[in-house]
Amino acid sequence: MKNISIVLVFFAMVLIATSQVSAQKTGSKYGEDSVACVTNLSLYREFYKQKNYVDALPHWRWVFFNCPLSSQNIYIEGVKMMVAKINDSKDQKSRDAYIDTLLMVYEARIKYFGSSTTSREGLVWGRAGVELENYRPSDTLRVYEYLRKSVEREGINSEPIIISRYFINISNLVKNNRFPVDTIAENYDRLSDLVYQKLEIVKDNPEDVRVWNDVMITLESLFEPYATCDEIDKIYFKKFKQSPNDTVLLKKITRLLDRKDCTDRELFYLATENLHKAKPTGQSAYLMGKLSLIKGDLASAESYFIEAVPNLDEPAKARTCFYLAKINYDQKRYSEARSYALKSLAINPNDGKCYILIGNMYAASAALCGTDEIGARAGYWAAVDKFVKAKNVDPSVADEANSAISLYSAYFPTRERLFFNDVKEGSSYTVGCWIGETTTVRASK
Repeated sequence: MKNISIVLVFFAMVLIATSQVSAQKTGSKYGEDSVACVTNLSLYREFYKQKNYVDALPHWRWVFFNCPLSSQNIYIEGVKMMVAKINDSKDQKSRDAYIDTLLMVYEARIKYFGSSTTSREGLVWGRAGVELENYRPSDTLRVYEYLRKSVEREGINSEPIIISRYFINISNLVKNNRFPVDTIAENYDRLSDLVYQKLEIVKDNPEDVRVWNDVMITLESLFEPYATCDEIDKIYFKKFKQSPNDTVLLKKITRLLDRKDCTDRELFYLATENLHKAKPTGQSAYLMGKLSLIKGDLASAESYFIEAVPNLDEPAKARTCFYLAKINYDQKRYSEARSYALKSLAINPNDGKCYILIGNMYAASAALCGTDEIGARAGYWAAVDKFVKAKNVDPSVADEANSAISLYSAYFPTRERLFFNDVKEGSSYTVGCWIGETTTVRASK
């Protein structure tokens, strides 16, 4: 039945082509021999639909070389057949030949249908670059050229994967000394602009926001090793002066400087203030809080951080609660400080800094939280509990925790004091006043 179908299609197409012969001219859609073009086009497509690529390919090749304007499908379907052949190749020579043909198909599509409304040239360049990188990753410069052409032509309409792959490719070329180091900064600036603009466009679509945030994370992680405070200043101070109220630019500057701990820079002060004036958000309030901290204005910092908390993502909310805990601790408002530290731990339970802060609060108020000799020292037991917890959940604070444990364990009551007060080692003890923690009785060593 399949053969009968092919024959019927063949004769139908011959009749169509014959009726068009008088209208065909050399170089027209169906080429010099329109009958042969339509015939081969029909035969290859019939075999293609059956996924019989072996029989489809001779007819497809004839169409590809003799009437390239006949149909855009010869390039779309040609790519699929070449990919199948590449994946089925048993030897490197055949594989390389099919890869070369695949690229030739992409380039021919751009040549003959690049200006078509159904074939965006930049999109095709991008897909060619991705395919080349997948099948021949060593051809980095050619991959770079394909992806560069894609991004330059598509701009804000570039696909997320193309922007990510393009910057990864640039980063690898810099690492291998094929491109100068400043290529990273130049392209990060340009590509991150596109991503920030895209995030503004898709801000009401959570899935698109997630995808483009992932692209931003890729750009930032690759740029980070080169993003010194001086380099960021060099790139962005001039841009800031030219557009001091551009919120996309301000977000980029403040995010970069905050990530790189360059918050003592004048550019950070200026960009943060302008961002919060132009478009107050949780992030801008958080940055204003950090700026106020640097200036020593604790009251303003606290106000900004409180404003920021409800409108931040979870990691930023945890950091902000920790800052609020520190501010309250510095002002000896220990109960409020602990409350914020616990809110931070609810989000990030492995943050040893929060446990150390709570331990320091307990140690600082231990003497005030007991009505007798044992009670006045019980707060140190609770404090050491927090230091032990800190190093158990967060090895990065182990040295600080161990120092605190050594320091405050010396304040435990002696065995004699415990004996005379009828308190047994190992028993439970509830610390008084605002601490209110149940801990374990221990003697100093």
